[in-house]
Amino acid sequence: MYKPTLKQQQRIIVFAFLALPLTLLFVFSYYPASQLFYLSVTDWNGYAPTKDFVGLENYLYLWEEPDQLNPLLVTLYYFVGAVVQLVLSLWFAVLINSKLAGRNLFKTLLFIPFVLNAVAASMVFQIFYQVDGAFDNFLQTVGLGSLVQPWLMDPDVVNWALVGASVWRYLGFNLILFYGVLQSIPQDQYEAAKIEGASEWQQFRWITLPSIKLVIGLQVLLAFVGSLSVFEIPMIITKGANGTKTFVMATLETAFNFNDFGLASAMAVLLLVIVILFMILQKVLFSEEKAS
Repeated sequence: MYKPTLKQQQRIIVFAFLALPLTLLFVFSYYPASQLFYLSVTDWNGYAPTKDFVGLENYLYLWEEPDQLNPLLVTLYYFVGAVVQLVLSLWFAVLINSKLAGRNLFKTLLFIPFVLNAVAASMVFQIFYQVDGAFDNFLQTVGLGSLVQPWLMDPDVVNWALVGASVWRYLGFNLILFYGVLQSIPQDQYEAAKIEGASEWQQFRWITLPSIKLVIGLQVLLAFVGSLSVFEIPMIITKGANGTKTFVMATLETAFNFNDFGLASAMAVLLLVIVILFMILQKVLFSEEKAS
């Protein structure tokens, strides 16, 4: 009877463990992605049994009709908000990582918004930003009544109002990630720096930042991808009105309202290409060699 060698047994075990996740990855990721590319070169309306090949016509339409890509500009608001969110979360993480009194309670309060239901949180901010709502009353109470305005009806400020809701919603997630990596930094480095007379800023600049550079790179990537895929907050609060429609909302509208799945697929492919290019840029800027 044939008996496999130890090395062959190890290979069999490895392949056995990899078979299921690779199958799931192919079925639920790679195959749908390939179908997305295929649909992007057709004029399928979602109902017809046949899909006529149109080549790059959908991509050319996106290039020739810049209005179709205008929702991409809304992404810039959320990316700026994501950068502010990363700075705040890193600052709070550094504070919580210190000997701050009540830091566990503080950490819990900041993380609670992230575990709340997204729909419920968005509806809360919809009420919060109403005319003569909680936010307006707060501004009047603290003597800033001159700043009161229709937050969800003014195209110049509505996107910033929605960005504020997004920052509040996801601040706790970034905080936990930063706090976890800060906990892994050996404390003796800080103690040695204090003995040498280093200030708090110098400790942060020369110890903390180099130690968490890779995590910052990951956070920037997640922030960019998140700003491209914003959906529930503007959808629930404004339904895309007053210039708040995001690219994901425009893609879904093209597919399910206008029944143009070919063009919607091309828009989704464009979004995927942008994410891949940013991933490559992030890999170059925050590579492990540069971090060391």
